[in-house]
Order: sequence, then structure tokens, then C-alpha cells
Amino acid sequence: MMKKFIAILMCLIFPMSAFAGDNGYKIAYDGGSIQNAKAGTDMKLYIDGSNIRIMKDKTEIAVVPVSAVTEISYGQDVHRRVGAAIGVAVVSFGIGALLALTKSKKHFIGLTWDDGGKKGGFAFQADKSDYRGLLAGLEGVTGKKAVDSDAMTVKN
Repeated sequence: MMKKFIAILMCLIFPMSAFAGDNGYKIAYDGGSIQNAKAGTDMKLYIDGSNIRIMKDKTEIAVVPVSAVTEISYGQDVHRRVGAAIGVAVVSFGIGALLALTKSKKHFIGLTWDDGGKKGGFAFQADKSDYRGLLAGLEGVTGKKAVDSDAMTVKN
């Protein structure tokens, strides 16, 4: 009897805990017009049907209506892991040399908006596992196509 009770209880509790997950994207704020935010601060970005919300812990930092978004841009920062290679080379020169040949990528996304004359924008670093999904979500909810900032050329 006790085993049946525990089995039924687990069948009810387990599905509820699966829905209790957080559906936001982990980001690191890189800069922009958001007040009270410093570069490098870890935050969460939530995409609702009509708003893009930025939260730090449980505090709402910014809300951008999706209809106000004017541009979505993305790019990557690629650099070699020289500092880590030097540290490893102290212990093992061969492994340090191999590590110097590897590259690291950081994925950045930028948003700009104009909400009735109230313009703003910000850039943030997205996790490599969330990068594509986050771009697709932003494109889908705003109707804007993301622009590859690495492919843009500046002409004077």
C-alpha cells in the first residue's frame, strides 16, 4: 500500500517539477543604454509575445516592446587562448604550444529600438548553446532579420 502511495505521489510531483524550469536565456550585458547595468553583468533575457524583458536576479532591468525593435545584429569575437597557453607551457611546453593554436569564440547580439521617440540599444554576450535559439526567437517575435555585423563594411 505504501509503495503505491509513493508511486502515485512521484507521478504527480515529477511532471510539475518539469514545468517549473526557467525559460529565459543567460546573457552577459556588454554595454548600451540600459540604466543601472555594468558591462560583464550576468542577466537573463526573456522573450514574451509582446515584450523582451531583461532581468537581473529577480529585478526587472528593462522592458522593450517587440514592436519598437528597429534592428537585431549579431557577431562573433574570435581570439587565441594565449594566456592559458602560457600558463600551461610552464608545466608542459608541448601542451602549451597546442593550446596556443586553439581559438575561442564569443557570440554577441545587439538590439536597437525606438519606442515613440525613446531610442535605445544594448549589446550582450550569449551562451554558445543558446546563441542560435536566441537569434531565432528574437527574429520570430520582432519580424526583423538579424544583420551579421562581421560582414558589414564601413565606408567613409
